[in-house]
Amino acid sequence: MAEKTVLIEKKDMIATITLNRPESNNAFDFPMMEAIDNAVNDVAADKGVRVIIITGAGRAFCAGGDVSYLGTLVEGRSEFARTVIGDMVKRVGHMPTVVLKIRNMTKPVIAAVNGIAAGGGMGLALACDMRIISEKARFSTIFIKRGVIPDCAASYNLPRLIGMARACELVLTGKIINAQEAERIGLVNKVVPHEELMNATLELASEIAKNPPLAVGLAKAALYRGMLDPDIGAHMDYENYTQNALMGTKDFKEGIDSFMEKREPVFKGE
Repeated sequence: MAEKTVLIEKKDMIATITLNRPESNNAFDFPMMEAIDNAVNDVAADKGVRVIIITGAGRAFCAGGDVSYLGTLVEGRSEFARTVIGDMVKRVGHMPTVVLKIRNMTKPVIAAVNGIAAGGGMGLALACDMRIISEKARFSTIFIKRGVIPDCAASYNLPRLIGMARACELVLTGKIINAQEAERIGLVNKVVPHEELMNATLELASEIAKNPPLAVGLAKAALYRGMLDPDIGAHMDYENYTQNALMGTKDFKEGIDSFMEKREPVFKGE
């Protein structure tokens, strides 16, 4: 039986999705894209999971699309002619649906980047809400070197993270940057020694997982909405609407009670 290309581990309210094609630097073909999509669906639906980590097996995070496989699609490009929304409706899973699901789900997603993140692999890392990376990590949009443009929402997310001028430089040159440069330009949250990557990522995930999941999810949604909303007044109305809903939860009461009683809160997502 073939080894699974995507692994899921769940422990202490944290799910870790591991891309598992180390022999190809975790490059994905269409069957693997579907496996990643299925894994995201699984952890998103699991009420016991509050935070998700995505990482790669072996020396790479993800080298993007498997070039040897994608090269066979030159004559038959129907896979790239579909719409993302259409695939969502039809329940067809591939990398664009994965990116959209990560953005739309209420659970925070952290990329633990252990090595090269290139092409669609970089797009996947950018789609995550936070990025903790090994000192051995490297990033490249690379698409331009193959005669195409960034996908997996990289052309959407990259300028929002590092600004248009730097995004243009990375995309139009296809250059590779190291971990220190990625941190300097604001692409990632933190660089850690390679052997400490998963511990550092789990520490961040655990800190978030202890917080009330309803508030965490709605805070994530508010941040992304606020980044795009041109009307500050309308956004504050959205905040007020959300606050009103959260103040009716048991977790809000627990937050107040634990403060008054000088103890650590225990949030249940209710």
